[in-house]
Amino acid sequence: MRVLMTGGGTAGHINPALAIAADIRRRVPDAEFLFVGATGRMETELVPKAGYPLKTVTVKGFSRQLTPAGIAHNVSAAWHAVTAGSACKKILKEFKPDIAIGTGGYVSGPILRAAAKTGIPVVVHESNALPGVTVKMLAKYATAICLPTEASKAKMPSGSCPLVVTGNPLRAEFLSVDKAAARAAIGADDRPLVLSFGGSLGARPINEAMVEVLAQSAASGRCQHIHGTGKNGYDDTVAALQEKGVPTDRNGISVRPYIDNMIDCMAAADLVICRCGAMTISELPACGVASVLIPSPYVAENHQFHNAMVLVNKGAAVCIEEKDLDGKTLAAAIDRLLADPATLRNMGEAARKDAILDASDRIWEVIEKALNK
Repeated sequence: MRVLMTGGGTAGHINPALAIAADIRRRVPDAEFLFVGATGRMETELVPKAGYPLKTVTVKGFSRQLTPAGIAHNVSAAWHAVTAGSACKKILKEFKPDIAIGTGGYVSGPILRAAAKTGIPVVVHESNALPGVTVKMLAKYATAICLPTEASKAKMPSGSCPLVVTGNPLRAEFLSVDKAAARAAIGADDRPLVLSFGGSLGARPINEAMVEVLAQSAASGRCQHIHGTGKNGYDDTVAALQEKGVPTDRNGISVRPYIDNMIDCMAAADLVICRCGAMTISELPACGVASVLIPSPYVAENHQFHNAMVLVNKGAAVCIEEKDLDGKTLAAAIDRLLADPATLRNMGEAARKDAILDASDRIWEVIEKALNK
């Protein structure tokens, strides 16, 4: 079985592709893989690190800005789209895949379109609640498209190929979390535990708001905090906390540049404060934990807001948009939730009901059907 995988630009596209590839390899140990990514993007580091061969093509996304710079960018993008088409045909001719699987990002467009036109079955997986432009474009070429939620179907164009709700593939550790064991593993005490983070690079507005939250919490001692600043925000956050006399590694407060035991921390938490990337929105339900979601306004089509609404509409989360975020607002939201254990518990249960824990099985079923066709 020869599998061409594509998807890139951000971890939100690359990690699902790696998870799907790992699941296929588990089921079909002799499967051969080739990843296709964009030149100079994140996949050029993550894919080889995971042990898969990678070929790159030079592509650019199109700008929605009708400025001189935006128009010039689009002229360049159109040129690269033409040259990428030729490169993709060459890759397909050399690798001869039995199936092509994509997870979004503009790099997946030309290679999957070329694969479909040559009769290769194409499966697309969308991890965000709001399908991206590339996924919508591929709807008339693909054999099937896997979606994270039922509500995502309504956001696809009419006349799409078969749409299947599969959810997002999770790491195996998320499928059997145990709150008591996780709290013991991280040394949590009996006080409520709040986990907060803004991603591996960090989110400055979240870090700044959390300085105020941690200062209030240090004064009251009512709860425990684990806060991940991201590598770019650690020094500034620590300096701001030290200026307020707030400890960063004692009295139940732990401030770290990176949370390397995220599964245990999320499973142990009573409340999570975070962005709304596609995988995070799938991991929170798997852990059955309530959340305060702060969508990034800097992503394409504001898709993190749509991700957040999936849990908000189920009663599993509250949303604070970044334009409304400050330390006082966030502290008030946390205090309100922690003061009402029944509501917090109900939110966690609502999140767990939304969990799709067999996403890998569902995606594999779609792949098998595509191959059989």
